[in-house]
Amino acid sequence: MSGSEPEGASRACQTGAAPRYLPRTETSGRGGGMRATHAIGAVVSGAPAAAEVPSTSSASARVAGVWLLMGHRAGDNTQVLALGEALGWPFEVKRFAYKPYERFLNLPFMATLAGVVKSQSSALAPPWPDLVLTAGRRNEPIARWIKRAAGGRTRLVHVGRPWARLDRWDLVVTTPQYRLPHGPTVLHNEAPLHRVTPERLAKAAREWGPRVAHLPRPYIAVLAGGPSGPYPFDPVSGAKLARQASELAEKRGGSLLITTSARTPAATTDALFAGVTVPSMLYPWRRDDPENPFFGFLALADAIVVTADSVSMMTEACATGMPVYFYDTGEGKTSMREPQTPPSTPLAWWQHLSPAFAKALVYRWTMRLGPTRLTRDIRIVQRRLVESGRAAWLGDGEPAGNPPPLEDVARAAQRVRGLFAAS
Repeated sequence: MSGSEPEGASRACQTGAAPRYLPRTETSGRGGGMRATHAIGAVVSGAPAAAEVPSTSSASARVAGVWLLMGHRAGDNTQVLALGEALGWPFEVKRFAYKPYERFLNLPFMATLAGVVKSQSSALAPPWPDLVLTAGRRNEPIARWIKRAAGGRTRLVHVGRPWARLDRWDLVVTTPQYRLPHGPTVLHNEAPLHRVTPERLAKAAREWGPRVAHLPRPYIAVLAGGPSGPYPFDPVSGAKLARQASELAEKRGGSLLITTSARTPAATTDALFAGVTVPSMLYPWRRDDPENPFFGFLALADAIVVTADSVSMMTEACATGMPVYFYDTGEGKTSMREPQTPPSTPLAWWQHLSPAFAKALVYRWTMRLGPTRLTRDIRIVQRRLVESGRAAWLGDGEPAGNPPPLEDVARAAQRVRGLFAAS
């Protein structure tokens, strides 16, 4: 997203007073290939501050209001929006600014607004909602405060991994990397919730098709994330991604549609874009850009390469039904795969003392020996998506093909509606 306020993007282009669209055709560094670079705006899948959606469920007659609590992570927000949209009930989006020391105020058992900068946040006032959808640690005390203010009437649904006890929620919608225990209020989904729907893709294809019509097909979308835990995404990795994606497009006689994300380091974006040697459209992420091409690239792609650091973007790619290739941003000790991808070149002894190697070592030992609440293991989701035939690792051949569709969004919406079935 998603990537949604997905995750598809990186830094603003420096275009001065020039028009928003700046096609630039230039000769590539290798092979004389041509590429068109468009500096075109940003926000992969922004959502309106509030939305009115026609009701599609009989339970909606008993649901007076739904609040969606947005946080600071694009992937979390994408999941909350996806669930809100799938319910088909009218909802309001609530956004918050947090105090610098909120971590010390927003304890898992508290119901408080003490960590919120109220003057910069959405108003929280009656009429109170019947349902709150939230994700992320920072919003947990806010959700509980709303329920207390509503006299306990509001149902609370948390997406992802809550830090409070599971029994403090009416429903927790989670995914494998968090390794939560099973229980009556926990829904274990196969992958994160996403906003990739046939309707959204069709609309994006109509909008973006003419803008990339000058590029040869097949189109290969490249979704670039950022560093995650022990897995770096540095300029060396960005250049390697450019090389491998360009080779894939050249082999097929096609072009690349590349978008970075809010987490992509600027230096990595530079290396990625500079290394492309085939016809392409390159999009560097910018905040709140209404013309972010994330869904357009997904809709038009004949195949998708996605960095495997982002569970949300991997899911969004697989939800299209197109062939998907995961890119391992690391190698050796920082590889995501099991067995780990060996380094492309032998490492000097001093490179094993680098901060990236130290971080990877500490993280792996924490996952192995520490409490699961402190870590997440995205390799579980990677492995399941590959084993189900939805994806393959870039360079390891083709996905198995014809996998069953991801039905996690519909499953989660059904469970939420069930909270009101007997009301």
